[in-house]
Amino acid sequence: MEPEKTRTGDSAGAGGRLKSGWASGGSASSSTAATDHRVYLRPGFDWRAADAYLFDIDGTLLNSRDAVHYHAFHHAVEHFFGLDLRLDGIPVHGNTDIGILRAYLEAANVPESEWQPRVPDVTAFMCAEVTRNAEDLRIEICPGILSGLNHLQSQGKLLGVASGNLESIGWAKVEKCGLRGYFSFGAFSGEREKRDDIIAHGIRQARALHGPETCVYVVGDTPADIASAHANNAPVIAAATGIYSFSELLDHNPEMCIACCEDLLQPDLDDAPKPEI
Repeated sequence: MEPEKTRTGDSAGAGGRLKSGWASGGSASSSTAATDHRVYLRPGFDWRAADAYLFDIDGTLLNSRDAVHYHAFHHAVEHFFGLDLRLDGIPVHGNTDIGILRAYLEAANVPESEWQPRVPDVTAFMCAEVTRNAEDLRIEICPGILSGLNHLQSQGKLLGVASGNLESIGWAKVEKCGLRGYFSFGAFSGEREKRDDIIAHGIRQARALHGPETCVYVVGDTPADIASAHANNAPVIAAATGIYSFSELLDHNPEMCIACCEDLLQPDLDDAPKPEI
């Protein structure tokens, strides 16, 4: 195999651990150093060919440099279950709010028969708390997102979000950083616990808006995004703007892997070879 193609740029986060997400309590640090931009394009894959694009939120569109979402979760489990939130060993990145709630309560030995009926109240509590504290959200747009969204919008593409966030929480983050106007629809956690089902719901919405033959691509930053896109027979563009590196994402066989979304607009993109693994 040929060596990977590299490009030097000044956007932070191609290989850095940028994603703070709701569960980090804002503890992650952001690198501002220059990085080598890398692109993998599966032979024959045209990233421009989709009619619609589904973007993950945390780590793909943006990173949260605050603890608003985390504290809402913490206060909810304390209020309803009398538990002091500890997330050691709980899978968070690529998970959904409902999936994280399940994993946490199972680890705390709370019977499902006790917590499952209370999920609507727990999630309503979380959403209300994030809404109440929305002014404290500190959102950082991921590298290249604005140029990528502007390009897709100029080409008449239908844009949506597909996120493990609860709906009002996800939209609050997107709204806070000024990206809401790019998106026509969204698919979220809540009624749907599994990311596979969230992606499926997003694809259904895109086809309801654009027609039954609509081609949909997924853009995400975790192996879970790749797996869920493929579970729905949707190609995926993996962006190393979250906690997973370019190489880690490439191991999960996306149709395309990029350091950040501005790499989509490079003039020599079609010549990008497959990196040596």
